[in-house]
Amino acid sequence: MILNKRIVVVLPAYNAARTLAKTHEAIPKDIVDAIIVVDDCSTDNTVEVARQLGVKTYVHSQNLGYGANQKTCYLKAIEEGADIIIMLHPDYQYEPKLVVPMAYLIASGIFDMVLGSRILVNLAIEGGMPVYKYIANRILTFFQNALLGQKLSEYHTGLRAFSKELLLNLPLLENSNDFIFDNEIIVQALYFGYKIGEISSPCRYASESSSINFARSTVYGLGVIMTSFKFFLQKRGVASFPIFRAHGKRLSS
Repeated sequence: MILNKRIVVVLPAYNAARTLAKTHEAIPKDIVDAIIVVDDCSTDNTVEVARQLGVKTYVHSQNLGYGANQKTCYLKAIEEGADIIIMLHPDYQYEPKLVVPMAYLIASGIFDMVLGSRILVNLAIEGGMPVYKYIANRILTFFQNALLGQKLSEYHTGLRAFSKELLLNLPLLENSNDFIFDNEIIVQALYFGYKIGEISSPCRYASESSSINFARSTVYGLGVIMTSFKFFLQKRGVASFPIFRAHGKRLSS
């Protein structure tokens, strides 16, 4: 707990058995009030490992997708009484110790969302990020900043902190159940005027780190472009999209 704010870390898991315990061990337990694992119907023993760790574990009966996994994560965290929710990939690619400063930035009211950026420290490639992913990241980020009128260093990180109010007020249930959910939630937050900050986050790419293949990355990239254009058109009153609907489906609906 920080400044009387209850902190819950959520781990959206899929075939994360090899790295889940290492990730869990590195999470600062002195300020984190609860840890939740949501398993998206893994084919390995992720669920068994999670239960051995003694964390609350929820299991999808079928594979619903990364976006659907996050929706369940945030709903369960809010049901747990979270004031601050931190989403951390359980593949040990991101530094769990950054939970502390990210939580402080939310608890203090400075930001409503904080992103752990692999780009700010300029160590992404040194940390093992494939060159094609780095180049795609930079191109997509440049494109989005131009269309959205922002200066974020990246939009594609798997380490994020949110205030409860942001997650309850955004129409998250209008978002995709696939990987593009990651991008839609940031663009939604910008559209509705929430404050987004960033913190430097070193990354580690290893054989057991989760990573979508080139084909899925391409689909994701196209989705990023489409989401940006939706924002651009909606802001100018040219079109209307459900993900920007003020009274769209929310977690609390």
